[in-house]
Amino acid sequence: MANTISIDPKDITIPELHGYLLGAIGPRPIAFASTIDTMGRPNLSPYSFFNVFSANPPILIFSPARRVRDNTTKHTLENVEKVKEVVINVVNYNMVQQMSLSSTEYPEGINEFVKAGLTMVKSDFVKPFRVAESPVQFECKVTKIEPLGNEGGAGNLIFSKVVKIHIDSEILDANGSIDPKKIDQVARMGGNWYSRAAKGLFEVPKPLSSLGIGVDAIPKKIRLSRILTGNDLGMLGNVAKLPTSSEINEFIASNRELSTLVESKDTERIHRRAQEYINGKEVDLAWKLLLAI
Repeated sequence: MANTISIDPKDITIPELHGYLLGAIGPRPIAFASTIDTMGRPNLSPYSFFNVFSANPPILIFSPARRVRDNTTKHTLENVEKVKEVVINVVNYNMVQQMSLSSTEYPEGINEFVKAGLTMVKSDFVKPFRVAESPVQFECKVTKIEPLGNEGGAGNLIFSKVVKIHIDSEILDANGSIDPKKIDQVARMGGNWYSRAAKGLFEVPKPLSSLGIGVDAIPKKIRLSRILTGNDLGMLGNVAKLPTSSEINEFIASNRELSTLVESKDTERIHRRAQEYINGKEVDLAWKLLLAI
């Protein structure tokens, strides 16, 4: 044990403590929480302080922590304090980039469903909307909110009683049970790292500290692509601004292959090539190619 580092939480900063906690305790499931304010405006945000704690009654608990930097509270918490309902959507790999984009701190009243390019579905028993792309959606009534402190970093336990469950039949096995490979869940680790069921670790860069343009700002001919996935669109939406015409022209002119591709106006091939850039984390190059046509 000679190399063990022992730490008293009182001796380090809250961000340092936060980093150790999230790095050590994982993988953590993600509560993709949909709420609504008193004016009927939707809000959607992910939380990895989350789990199931009872089956009878069915209780899920998640915790929006107070912001460390200024001790303010999240819109999710403010909404459920007034409208005591929430839909907790399960996150799978196919929607992880859009989920990440939705965690951007857009101003109050901005609809993260729209910004992340996700589909709102009306719930049966509660006011907040469900995420159509989620493989499992839990409609919940909030029964209790338990603040754990008043300082930045303090959690707020939201006790959520499940009143209806919606399950995509595509994730069920022959016995009608949820297949862990088909549901393809993702979970949070420390830093930018996530864990994918049966696949291992992968990295998702955090959304920009400045606001990303959002999926809703992507030109329609790109947004409705038959090639680009929801994850691709989530990454395209996580840019602060689009490249200029001169930047686009310079990039295309510097590569004869791309010049020929753009001249062909073959949208499918162009989108596939852009997807290769996205998969290589070269989103800026993908944008330049996509906008060249």
